[in-house]
Amino acid sequence: MDRQVKKTRVAALSIASNSVLVVFKLAVGAVIGSVAVLSEAIHSAMDLMAALIAFAAVRISGKPADEEHPFGHSKVESISAAIEALLIFAAAVWIVYEAARKLISPHPLEAPGWGVGVMLVSATVNLIVSRLLFKVGRETDSAALIADGWHLRTDVYTSAGVMVGLGIIWLGRHVFPGVNLTWLDPVIAIGVAMLILRAAYDLTRRATEELVDRSAPAEEMEWIRNYLCTLYPAVHSFHRLRTRKAGATRFINVHIAVDPKLTVGDSHSLGDRIVGELKAHFPHDVDVLVHVEPCDGSCSPACKSGCLLSEEEQKAASTGVERDGAKAD
Repeated sequence: MDRQVKKTRVAALSIASNSVLVVFKLAVGAVIGSVAVLSEAIHSAMDLMAALIAFAAVRISGKPADEEHPFGHSKVESISAAIEALLIFAAAVWIVYEAARKLISPHPLEAPGWGVGVMLVSATVNLIVSRLLFKVGRETDSAALIADGWHLRTDVYTSAGVMVGLGIIWLGRHVFPGVNLTWLDPVIAIGVAMLILRAAYDLTRRATEELVDRSAPAEEMEWIRNYLCTLYPAVHSFHRLRTRKAGATRFINVHIAVDPKLTVGDSHSLGDRIVGELKAHFPHDVDVLVHVEPCDGSCSPACKSGCLLSEEEQKAASTGVERDGAKAD
């Protein structure tokens, strides 16, 4: 199946599941008067908004590059992930506000068993859908789908917490009928909010790293350096190795200093080989730019930092350039 089709389908599934859960939680939360269940309904509503944003981002990011966007539209996914993080922050603030009101003015819950049931359904559905989002998100390196997956995975944990709390209240009425455990409802809601804030922080950090063009992960940089080293002796040095990531696309720029005896055609073929092998190694879209220059023995600081020649070879290269220069004079 085409990657874009796979991403779109799983994003649409997230929209459908969240739509059902929002209605279900709102209805049960309003009937039994549980701020914890209502807070979970708001959480799911934010998840629904995030799913809609992720769906739009996946559609837009899949568009090919054009004149106005020569590097493509991949960063739309990072932008959507940042927006989703802000939505999570907003949900957490609302939950804390409502929970505080409930602590100040508590009232008994009606039929908390219904709340246990809806939380069980919510946790199960979101666990299944979040697994699909993570699976497809990692396969396609989609920041938007992974962010949406974290939304739902957080909902799994918080739904489980609310379910346990309501279960304690429900059982307490039968086992300890004289003990008031209603205060657990808003306290659990605040705990939900704290988990949501942690997820929002992690999402914001990951999204901003891509938006500010952070370099590729250390293990990827190490692989690229090791690969370039295997090109010796044709490649004498590599320098100005720069990488960044936008959505599922990696951009790799590198300068290589080659044996000055190589012809223009051979140097061009070497550059094509580097581009092809880098694209073959990384499973997603890769945009590679290789700048080829002759090794002239000048050994600038940048060039020397990635020099693959021994000290004797460096001296020989420098001497050869000076000799050729004297002959030309």
